Amino acid sequence: MSEVRVRFAPSPTGPLHMGGVRTALYNYLFARKNNGTFILRIEDTDQTRFVEGAEDYIIDSLKWCGIKIDEGIYEGGSYGPYRQSDRKAIYRQYADMLVSSGDAYYAFDTPEELETMRGESEKDGNTFIYNAAIRDKMKNSLSLEETVWKKKLEDGEPYVIRYRMPENEEISFEDLIRGHIVVNSSTLDDKVLYKSDGMPTYHLAHLVDDHLMKISHVIRGEEWLPSLPLHIMLYRSFKWNPPLFAHLPLLLKPDGKGKLSKRDGDKMGFPVFPLFWPYGETAKGYREEGYYPDAFVNMIALLGWNPGTEQEIFSMDQLIESFSIERVGKSGSRFDPEKAKWFNHQYLQKKENDVLAMEFREFLRARGYQCDIVRIESLIALVKERVSFVKEIWDQTDFFFRAPESYDQDVIKKRWKEETPAQLMELRSVLDSCEEFTAEATELTVKSWIEKKGYNMGVIMNAFRLVVVGASRGPHMFDIIGWIGKDETLRRIDNGISVIGKK
Repeated sequence: MSEVRVRFAPSPTGPLHMGGVRTALYNYLFARKNNGTFILRIEDTDQTRFVEGAEDYIIDSLKWCGIKIDEGIYEGGSYGPYRQSDRKAIYRQYADMLVSSGDAYYAFDTPEELETMRGESEKDGNTFIYNAAIRDKMKNSLSLEETVWKKKLEDGEPYVIRYRMPENEEISFEDLIRGHIVVNSSTLDDKVLYKSDGMPTYHLAHLVDDHLMKISHVIRGEEWLPSLPLHIMLYRSFKWNPPLFAHLPLLLKPDGKGKLSKRDGDKMGFPVFPLFWPYGETAKGYREEGYYPDAFVNMIALLGWNPGTEQEIFSMDQLIESFSIERVGKSGSRFDPEKAKWFNHQYLQKKENDVLAMEFREFLRARGYQCDIVRIESLIALVKERVSFVKEIWDQTDFFFRAPESYDQDVIKKRWKEETPAQLMELRSVLDSCEEFTAEATELTVKSWIEKKGYNMGVIMNAFRLVVVGASRGPHMFDIIGWIGKDETLRRIDNGISVIGKK
C-alpha cells in the first residue's frame, strides 16, 4: 500500500455527533494501523451555517477521545492551511478550469426562478432535476448566446458554476465497504460547485483539498454515498487519480428505525454528543455524564465494525492492531444505551480503588463532605461492583455519610414487629460492649448473641439495617457499621427505635 493519508473533515455547524466521532476514529485507526497520517481539516465553506465555538468543540472532542491529530490547524503540516475558509483563493482556479474544459458552466437562474421551476415540476408529479434534460431551458452559459452570458458576467450579475453532468452515461466505481456500484448519469443533477458568494461548495472544495493534500483513502459517512458519482466524474474531469472510498453505515436509533438523533437522546435520556454543548440549545455529553473516554471509544468502535472474535473490550492500541475496513459492515448499526453503560461499567471495574476514590472525593466535596482518602478507598471497595459510573457511588453510599431522615414504610410494615424495639435495644448493648468495632469482630459477636438467644437471624438483621440505613439496601451490614463507627451506629439505633416506635 502506498503512503496512507486520511482526513476527518467536519463542518463547524454545531456539536460533533457521536457518528462523526466514529468516522474520525475509523480514520485514525486506519491511519495508525498502516503507519499513515491522520489529518483534521475544518470544512467551513458554508458560512451561513457556521456556529461560533463549534471548531474548538470538535478539537476538544477528539482530544478527549485520545484521537491524536498529525496535521491540522494547530499542528501545522506541509499541506495547509487546514481550514477551508483560509484556502478560499485556491478554489476559483479549479472551477475556472472546469468551465474552460466544458465540464462546468455559469448559471444565472435566480432562487425565485428555480423555485418556480421546482413547483411546476411537482405539479406534474415530477421531481425537478437541473440536468441535461432541462439545462437548455434555463439561464446559463450553455443556453444563452455567448455575448449575452458574457455581458451578464461583466455586469456583475449573480451566478453559480454548475458541473455539466453527461447525459445517459454509466458511472461505475468501487467502494471498500459497498463493493462495485453503477449509477446512470441521467439520474443526477448538475451540482453547484461554486457559489455567488465566492465560496466553493463541499463538492468542489473537499475534492480539490483531498487532491492537494494527497489523501489516499476517503472514509466518511453513508450520507455522502449518493454524491460519489459526481466526485468520481470530477476526478475524471480534472484527470486526477481518485482516492479509495469507504462509506460507513449509519448509526441507528435504539429501535433500529432511522438515524440516531439528538431528539432520540433527549427522549430516552442518553447523550449523542461526546462533550456537553453549551451554546444555544444545549445538549449533554458523554464526558459530563460520567463516561470514561476509553469506554466511549471502545463502544463506538464496535458500532459498525466487527473484530471477527468474541472480544468486546479493546484498548486504543488493540483497536489499532485489530481494525480493518474489510470488517466494517454495510447495514446500519443500532445504538444500545444500556450497552454503552455496560462498557463504562467494565472500564470502571478495571480502575484501581485509589483512582476512583480521588474521583469520588470531588463528588463528596461538592456535597459538603470532607473525608480521608483512605476511608473513601475502603468505601469504594464495598460498592464498586454495583456501579457503572463514579457518580452512582453516592447513590450506593449516601447513608455512610448521613443518618436516615426517614424510614422505608414498606420495610417497616414487613419487618418491624412488636418485639423489634426490645431486640434492637439488646443488640445495642451487645454492640456497645464491643471493644474492637471492626466488621469482623462485630459480626462474630452479634451472630454469637443471636444464636445464643435463639432469635431469627433475618428478623434481627433486617430491622438492624432499617434503623442504620433507612431501607433494605447497601452492602454487608457489618461493613457499614465498621465504617461509620460505634458511636454513630448506636445513635442510629436509638433514633430508629424512637422514630419508628411512634408510628
